[in-house]
Amino acid sequence: MSPTRSRTDPPHRLRAPRRALSVALLLLAAEANAATPATLPGIVVTGEHELQGTPASIDRVEVESVPARQLKSPAELLQRIPGVAARDRQNLAQDMQLTIRGFGARSAFGVRGLRVIQDGIPATMPDGQGQLSHIPLEALAHVDVLRGPFSALFGNASGGVVEFSSADPPAHPAFGVHAATGSDGLVQGNLWFAGPWRDDVTGEGYRIDAGHLDLVGFREHSRARRDTRQARLLAGNTSGTRIALTADSLELTADDPQGLTFAEAVATPHAASAGALAFDTRKHVRQQQLGAHAEQALGARNTLWFNTWVGSRKTFQMLSIPVAAQQAPGSGGGVVDLDRHYAGADLRWRLHASLAQRPASLTVGIESQRSSEHRRGYENFIGDTLGVVGALRRDQQDTVRNRDLYAEARWDVLPRWSATLGVRHSRVDFASRDTYLAPGNPDDSGALEYAQTTPVAGLVWRANDALEFYANAGRGFETPSFAELAYRTDGGSGLNDGLRPAISRSAELGLRAHRGEQAFEVVVFDSRTQDELVVASNLGGRSTYTNAARTRRSGWELSASGPLAAAWRYAAAYGHLDARYRDDFLTCRAPPCATPDTRIDAGNRIPATAPDSLWAELRWTPAPDVDVFAQANAVGRVYADDSNSAHAPGYATLDVGVERRWRLGRLALEGFARIDNLLDRRAIGSVIVNEGNGRYFEPAPGRGWSVGLSLESAAH
Repeated sequence: MSPTRSRTDPPHRLRAPRRALSVALLLLAAEANAATPATLPGIVVTGEHELQGTPASIDRVEVESVPARQLKSPAELLQRIPGVAARDRQNLAQDMQLTIRGFGARSAFGVRGLRVIQDGIPATMPDGQGQLSHIPLEALAHVDVLRGPFSALFGNASGGVVEFSSADPPAHPAFGVHAATGSDGLVQGNLWFAGPWRDDVTGEGYRIDAGHLDLVGFREHSRARRDTRQARLLAGNTSGTRIALTADSLELTADDPQGLTFAEAVATPHAASAGALAFDTRKHVRQQQLGAHAEQALGARNTLWFNTWVGSRKTFQMLSIPVAAQQAPGSGGGVVDLDRHYAGADLRWRLHASLAQRPASLTVGIESQRSSEHRRGYENFIGDTLGVVGALRRDQQDTVRNRDLYAEARWDVLPRWSATLGVRHSRVDFASRDTYLAPGNPDDSGALEYAQTTPVAGLVWRANDALEFYANAGRGFETPSFAELAYRTDGGSGLNDGLRPAISRSAELGLRAHRGEQAFEVVVFDSRTQDELVVASNLGGRSTYTNAARTRRSGWELSASGPLAAAWRYAAAYGHLDARYRDDFLTCRAPPCATPDTRIDAGNRIPATAPDSLWAELRWTPAPDVDVFAQANAVGRVYADDSNSAHAPGYATLDVGVERRWRLGRLALEGFARIDNLLDRRAIGSVIVNEGNGRYFEPAPGRGWSVGLSLESAAH
């Protein structure tokens, strides 16, 4: 098959943004006579209770502020942020289900539609497919989440951005050890040691972290073992140079209990599917990566940043695709053997200046990423023996790369007014070389190219030192991932070149306020997407995708925190989301899908999105070394398929716990005990979107417990 090429965003559409950026650059350079803080594209947080001066919805969770941390899943941190749905599948073989304002909801595994970053290293590949399993939770200092239109400055598949940042080395040598155990066979241990290169120098030195998790699992056939390791080296000098090196590794082995039908989930929530047991469905992942960050001040007004990274991820996964479904000549088998190598670089220059005698800044950058995959598929049987590696059925080399240019300009137009403009031009290239040719399975090689320009604009008005309003609007896009391009809807060979990128136009209006330790934020948003990517058919291990016409995601979010009395504090986050298809479209019950036979009605809710979600925490500190807390989670009804024929009922749970701290000379000891789902509510924690056999549902655990103990060297 000859390569197929597809392009969006013709060249003439790029002229106006490029001319505007050139003019802005010349004006700022001509008047560069004052230095003032400037925003990085995307995530900027200036303090937990300070007004940010940034025209976007940004939240930070400090890991140390989370009581009785279990460190099993990033959901423990992300559930505190309004608009973020972080659902622990209780299945480490499939990763956490993560959506932001409904973006990323279609993903049946991993993360799609969102950008995930860890210490400057993208965990999302150039095609928009990402994962969270390798994040070293024990090493984190904080997590930042960017929602809304300004996410588009991160390029393809940026419905939201999640950035994990590790702790810096301390000013004095230190170490820590943590151990925990709990229900469902939880055994956990973490160890770290760190120190400075020179005494009393914070932020320069080394930190080594190692974490281990062993879990029998709430459900049958869900045992998992995860080992993470991280080393960070930070250095600097008096000339303004700062360098950070980060090395990570992951070893994950997990059984996969798969989804259940609704009747099974209600009657036997602990059970695994029959196919999971028959084929011994399981996953093994080994990942290593290395990232380097360099920062150099160039005089008083210029700064240069450079990030680069390289990594590999090897995945073996046993699926439960029936033997009969693999008889078709075009079947890829029931075993996934994937070897991925990825690398990239990001160069960024920032100018602090003034424009018309008002503070201004400009950031300009270029980013390039590449991901290469050797994907093999095998039958999951030999004769009558199931769950073993059989004959080869798929062998291909896939490459995706992006080359992006971006810029962001900020100008304090008036004493209390600040404007921000940004633009990014992205080009994403796909190429696939098929080396497995057989009768009935022709050459599926091909190539595709997508390009798009995404502008954003925002405005902030600071009414006073305690209150500010912000508004912004922008356009984003999302290409299909390689997994979504793999099969054509008509059953033919080659990449699905009929898929178009989804184009979103979004806007939000927000208010931020603080008074003393009281903090409050409310934001309303609206996002309309053309050519939403949806499942066309899903059966027998083969999923095909198509473009729906239009969708809309709108709603509002609220967060508040602060003291209630001398020993009492509260925090709350609420999100309302109305995510629906605006037009009818057609899908198929089973592939191939040359003639769609299933109608999806306009007005149906986008699956895996909840109309309402609430998280709240109440903390009591009867003594300086004791914290008692209660946390509540409530989630509304979640549909599991596009036709809205199946849903997980809404639920509410209550968690309680206590922390106690002791000082033992130069050592600090901390213990915790907690009970999750205190009232033992039955709940379906997550859904597998459009699962072809109706096994949509992944039950959440009932009442559970955990206890832990940490020992650290205390600060000097």
